[in-house]
Amino acid sequence: MGGPDGMQGRVAVQGLVKRFGPVNAVDHVSLEVSSGEFLALLGPSGSGKTTILMAIAGFEYPDEGRILIGGEEVTWAPPNRRNLGMVFQRYTLFPHMSVLENIAFPLKMRGVGRAEREERARAALATVRLGQMGGRKPAQLSGGQQQRVAIARAIVYRPRVLLMDEPLSALDKNLREEMQIEIKHLQREIGITVIFVTHDQTEALTMADRVAVLDHGRLQQLGAPRELYEAPETVFVAGFVGETNFCEGRLARPAARGEAVMVALDGGGTMPAIAAQALPAGGRIKVALRPERLRVLPADGEGGTARVTEAIYAGNATTLMLEGQGGQRLRARVPAGAGLHEPRPGEAVRLSWQPADARAFPA
Repeated sequence: MGGPDGMQGRVAVQGLVKRFGPVNAVDHVSLEVSSGEFLALLGPSGSGKTTILMAIAGFEYPDEGRILIGGEEVTWAPPNRRNLGMVFQRYTLFPHMSVLENIAFPLKMRGVGRAEREERARAALATVRLGQMGGRKPAQLSGGQQQRVAIARAIVYRPRVLLMDEPLSALDKNLREEMQIEIKHLQREIGITVIFVTHDQTEALTMADRVAVLDHGRLQQLGAPRELYEAPETVFVAGFVGETNFCEGRLARPAARGEAVMVALDGGGTMPAIAAQALPAGGRIKVALRPERLRVLPADGEGGTARVTEAIYAGNATTLMLEGQGGQRLRARVPAGAGLHEPRPGEAVRLSWQPADARAFPA
């Protein structure tokens, strides 16, 4: 099942706007997906991610903007003219048909002969590692197996692009994590372009080559998972992707993006950080600092800078709830097995971090 070549699987969304009444569900979003790339559209409910997917699929027509697939404009083309595969949250398998008949159904609708239909359906079934299951009914399969049948049915007619709308949200946690890796392997194997909608940031970071983070219809940041986590460009991305401590304060002088700054915290004391954007003097500042980047050290003779209020053990790490100067609440994560100091509730501690790990944003 060879994947699309060259330009075939490229998707370009240009200046997309979609309004529902007075609300801009998608607000001038532009992004490009390379052929064979796995892109996740990530955001909370109402961020516009599913509307963008539906516009690419042809189930929604935009109010402004263009959509190109394989270099060809398809903005107004009906869904059946776009040659896309689609996997939804509900698998919508036909209960009265066998697994093989379910997979062959799209080929039947396209007028493909019986022998070729069966051959291609068997090949698709083998691709999703369910070669022995063709004669079963969907009800005889587990949730993960049904999901794989839905994927086989979506790739059997060799679409240019595979669109997936929250396809794993109905599965339990362990199966979901297994399927994330499975789908990623499958995508690499067949080389198809995948655009995947999810509200689960762990899922997006695990599966995607790049992630587009959306909020209120606007594209907040588009980048590789590591880039979004290590170098968020907006307060929203810092708070939505992974866990973050936010501290608030002010700057004495303006700073350019990437410059080292010293933030005067509201509760007293100062905090070294790096400006994630250009920052005005005197304006409100929010500093984002990941819990695992906070080092918790025994308090020295001068007394601690924070007090532990709670220690939550979770196997692979202990999360410490801390109260800093001026009542600032923070959390730190101490990984298990690293031989690091694990203080108890009530203990005074000293906190340290690399200034590059603290990112300052306009509040």
